[in-house]
Amino acid sequence: MPRRPLLLNPGPVTLSPAVRQALADGDACHREPAFAALTRQVLEGLTGVYDGTNGYDAVLLAGSGTCAVEAMLASLAPSETTTLVVSNGVYGERMAEMLEAHRKPFARQAQDWLTGLDLVALERQLLDDSTITHIATVQHETTTGRLNDIAGVGALCRRLGRHLLLDAVSSFGAEEIHFDDWDLTALAATSNKCLHAPPGAAFVIARRSALTRPDDRVGSVYLDLRRYHGPQQEGGFSPFTPAVNTIAALAVALEELAAGGGWRGRRNDYRGRGERIEAMLGPLGVAPLLEPGASSAVLRAWRLPGGWSYDALHDALAREDIVIYAGQGRLGDSVFRTATMGEITAADLDRLEQALTTALTSAEDRR
Repeated sequence: MPRRPLLLNPGPVTLSPAVRQALADGDACHREPAFAALTRQVLEGLTGVYDGTNGYDAVLLAGSGTCAVEAMLASLAPSETTTLVVSNGVYGERMAEMLEAHRKPFARQAQDWLTGLDLVALERQLLDDSTITHIATVQHETTTGRLNDIAGVGALCRRLGRHLLLDAVSSFGAEEIHFDDWDLTALAATSNKCLHAPPGAAFVIARRSALTRPDDRVGSVYLDLRRYHGPQQEGGFSPFTPAVNTIAALAVALEELAAGGGWRGRRNDYRGRGERIEAMLGPLGVAPLLEPGASSAVLRAWRLPGGWSYDALHDALAREDIVIYAGQGRLGDSVFRTATMGEITAADLDRLEQALTTALTSAEDRR
């Protein structure tokens, strides 16, 4: 019997047996009442992951996490005032690209990839530019694994009367999120990361008042959240074909999340796995990219040890059916990343430790 792959990439994740079975359970028509009821169940499950979501609704789309972020910005970033994109990695910079593509007014505050968000610089720019009404940023910047200080950003939003559009693609379901305290207008996320469902279902959770307010400059048909919101909330139907099988599996994944202690339980699981991996790598001469306490529970980035290329380390582990992830952009030649999402067991981590020890103590696999 072949070994089950151990996926340490930041999504898609290894699925539980029940979620995988739901993915394969029969065919369904998305226009039938039974599937509409399932859609309503999932929408309620998504807003129920966190407290404080009264006044917020979820909107489901077929697509990736990037689809959800672009739909959020296309639909909810203002057309007449400025959205400030605060970035310290690839995914924040991608938000600026999206606003530019949709011809929405925006400004950039690009910060160093290896530091946390500079809230002093952010406040200064907000005070200097009264046209800025919204801030767009990333909670978990998977470029480096950094968990950004969104509580600090949210406090600025409340104090200065700005609104927050949050990329929570790699944090929703495992990291702390406070909707009202952060003055969240909306967040974007996906099924195939911390929720442990298959790829294909993207979603935005937004203030109901924002989703019902007309806007004449969405600039997209498929990504217009208002086209989805009313029909999904009223009857459970979508204007375009949804990811039928993925939504069925997502319903089961949300039940498993709740049964496992919700987002807090999942965060604790991830932290334990991350600490176990750090304990493996330290004696093997592998150092973390970020300072202690800066990484999310979801993913950590590591400096490649001397003499190793990413491709060589990847291939050595892939021969043992273990998948790690490369760095991005200017970090591509110097780091690798390990995520701890999905159905990962203690036996999987034992297998990882053996494979890492064998690879990193052998000179034959380098470069």
